[in-house]
Order: sequence, then structure tokens, then C-alpha cells
Amino acid sequence: MIEFLMVPGAPAPVAPFSHATAVDGWVFVTGQLPIDPDDDDGSLPEGIEAQTRQVVENLRRVLAGSASGLDQVVFARVHLTQFERDYAAMNTVYETYFAPARLPARTCIGVTALAGGARRD
Repeated sequence: MIEFLMVPGAPAPVAPFSHATAVDGWVFVTGQLPIDPDDDDGSLPEGIEAQTRQVVENLRRVLAGSASGLDQVVFARVHLTQFERDYAAMNTVYETYFAPARLPARTCIGVTALAGGARRD
């Protein structure tokens, strides 16, 4: 059975997709932007550190609403618009969310833009 999950309290999707899809014990989570779901003005936090924290907190909300958590993450994909400038600072924040012996496999990709104007300057 496949479940298409919309998690109360998670940021509203910016396009037509579910927060997560669950199938056969696996939970596939949609990428998150640094949008604060508790802040109606829609402004994004300043800097890659704050945006990384917000993205991971959003992922934590979606995972919790999917009966999972960060300790169950097996793979992550990170997109950065300013790869060389932001990579080290993003990693410094990212690694605080995972136990050193339980780091998910990961791909980090440089992209030209992200939805919602996330970290672009």
C-alpha cells in the first residue's frame, strides 16, 4: 500500500507534491525549502547556516508526521546555489543533526536556482 502524506504543521508545498510518500516501510520525503511554517510573512532566514537549520527542522517535522525521524534517514540530497561559498558552512550545521556513526549517504549538488528564492545571493 502506498500512502501520500500531507503533514500538518509542515510548510505548504510550493508545487503539486506530497510532503512524503510511504511504501513498504520506506518513507520518501520531498525536498524542503528554508520556509518557516510558523511565520506567515514568508521571509527566508538570512545566510546558509540559518537556512540549513530551517530546512532540517522542516524535514524533521515531515519525518515526525510520517512516523519516522532523522535517525532513520539513509540518504540525503542537498542543493546549493553557491556551492563553493556555502558548502563548508552548510556541512557545519548539517552534521549537528546526525550522530557521527550514523551519517546518511549523501549527494550535494550545485544548482543555478531554488524555488522560493532560497539562498541565491
